[in-house]
Amino acid sequence: MNTNKNRFNKNYFEPNKFEPNGFEPNEFEQTAWKKGKYVCGIDEVGRGCLSGPVVTCACILPQGTENKLLRDSKKMTKEQRENAFVWIKKNCFFSIAISDHKKIDEINIYQATKVTMQKSLLQLLYSVPFDTNEIKFILVDAMPINIPLLPKTSLHHFPKGETYSTSIAAASIVAKVFRDDLMKKLEKVFPKFKFGENKGYGTSKHVEIIKKESTTIIHRKTFLKSLILQTPYVSKQSDIFKNHD
Repeated sequence: MNTNKNRFNKNYFEPNKFEPNGFEPNEFEQTAWKKGKYVCGIDEVGRGCLSGPVVTCACILPQGTENKLLRDSKKMTKEQRENAFVWIKKNCFFSIAISDHKKIDEINIYQATKVTMQKSLLQLLYSVPFDTNEIKFILVDAMPINIPLLPKTSLHHFPKGETYSTSIAAASIVAKVFRDDLMKKLEKVFPKFKFGENKGYGTSKHVEIIKKESTTIIHRKTFLKSLILQTPYVSKQSDIFKNHD
């Protein structure tokens, strides 16, 4: 097995944008598993929220996995996601990373998502109990991230990743369950904002609360500029933002 010091080459590999036209679900997985190799899927949750962190997960499934629980987390019930998460924790290698509201405001949500995806992947690669040369594909939902890779590993990104890859679907489920639980805990700190219900997304009720109550320290300033200008609480909210710098 490689040591941590030499697990990666020094070059950064550009991701390959894959167009899944005519592509069979799990085609990457089946290709890798037939050769006794692994696939790592990466996805994010919380990119479009008004508050809270963006959460990413990198996940490696056991070879030959066939599990109907592993599908697009957005199309699953809370109970289904939690049941799938229990299975993933028992059977898979995965790593979670987050970027908070401050990082999102500092470098923008697109860059924050990329950085967080890279972090979750690198954490996983350093911790798996096998040679990282055994990973044939790294698959990312939509985002074109750049990461240091072993020469025998290729990186691909494509839209609707959870539909075409159970590895990405598993990563999506982990990130979703983790973030939802975190936002539920944050509701205890900010009970008026109902984070356990809206998860920080810009629902109509969440927007109404912001207009009435101002904002919290975990709201993303850059996401609220246009919203603040539409409310009668501009000075009040601006003062709160200054106090959070």
